[in-house]
Amino acid sequence: MAASRYKKLVDTLAADIRTGRLASGVRLPTHRALAAREGIAVVTATRVYAELEAMGLVSREQGRGTFVRDIAVPADQGIDQQAVAADAVDLNFNYPSLPGQADLLRQALREVATSGDLDSLLRYQPHRGRPQDRASIARHLTRRAISTDADQILITNGAQQGLAIAVMAMLSAGDVVAADALTYPGFKVLAHSFHLDLEPIPTTPDGPDLDALEELCATRPVRAIYTMPTLHNPLGWVMSATDRTRLIRIARQYGPLIIEDASYAYLAEDPPPPLAATAPDITLYVSGLSKSIATGLRVGFVLAPPVTIPSLERAIRATTWNTPALTTAIACRWLDDGTVNRLEAQKRDDAKTRQAIARQELAGLPLISHPSSYFTWLPLPDDARADRLTATLARQLISVTTAEPFTTSRHTPQALRLALGSTDLDSLRSTLRTVRRVAIEDAYA
Repeated sequence: MAASRYKKLVDTLAADIRTGRLASGVRLPTHRALAAREGIAVVTATRVYAELEAMGLVSREQGRGTFVRDIAVPADQGIDQQAVAADAVDLNFNYPSLPGQADLLRQALREVATSGDLDSLLRYQPHRGRPQDRASIARHLTRRAISTDADQILITNGAQQGLAIAVMAMLSAGDVVAADALTYPGFKVLAHSFHLDLEPIPTTPDGPDLDALEELCATRPVRAIYTMPTLHNPLGWVMSATDRTRLIRIARQYGPLIIEDASYAYLAEDPPPPLAATAPDITLYVSGLSKSIATGLRVGFVLAPPVTIPSLERAIRATTWNTPALTTAIACRWLDDGTVNRLEAQKRDDAKTRQAIARQELAGLPLISHPSSYFTWLPLPDDARADRLTATLARQLISVTTAEPFTTSRHTPQALRLALGSTDLDSLRSTLRTVRRVAIEDAYA
């Protein structure tokens, strides 16, 4: 097929989708049927659909076919944060805030302003943070069953930078990294940006499929395992102690580094010890205060094996030099005086209240969530279209996320992820009521 004719077919189908002549959710002909209709080779038909998929106009679903996307929904929603209308309800991102947090900040700023080391905050800081600040974080980690030394801690600009420096320092383009088939979009972005080979681990109701992980490690050179054992995002699981022990055994047997993301771990009460507590020599433990305190407080940390620290420190130097001293000073004051513990306990209670509202207002729908998390996962029937449902809700000024930004496998499930922490309780009730009505009308009818 001549290049001009091939491109013309791509352009024609793209125009039909953009103008609505091919409506969202329509199943397109199979590759073979398209080839027969247009008089082209099957491999060329496959290439046509691949280009349309790269343009964000269609989605391919294993075993079901190729479907027209609803282009009112950005293809990367949930990865690159989209602007939400001022009068829309945001169930896409979580930024929970408790009454009185602004007053806490005012007081903290006054205390810092009158402290004896104010001048030191105006100068460059050590790349991995001041020793006294790292010691504050080490003391905080004892409450999460981790006994460590301040020398093994690096302070970062939020947990996301912690993940970024882990990837920059420890991995190279083409390295195989195992991650759950549904995982945190921020790590997925890093994997794509650094050209990692992200291999999906199938999920079970209780955690990753460890049989599949072991088979993967036995057949491919897996360099790292990215995991969220304590309150997984988006599925909310807390891995059992038995499964944690087996995951560590697999890592020790086959050699991959464990990257443990504990950003939401504070929400789970009395979980098994973190992987880093049991296997500190092969685990990078990444967390921060943005989720537990405030999203604008960009203070994170990495607990790392000593042998990895020089490489991680160089990655911090190459990106941000050091964490802003002022925010770190405030965060560490709150760690030391009990403010962080108090706010985390209050947010656990707040999350439980919101989960109870979700179960009440979405009654009858197959929710997957942890009882004290700030999000819930709503699987849809196989013949439903999550992008169409998302677009319908967007027209009613409700922003939600499909499974696409969370998916690492070739098959994207039809599902919604609902963030519960960014609106007041009354608005949350009425909004979830609307979500239930639209889901039943559009997906479960």
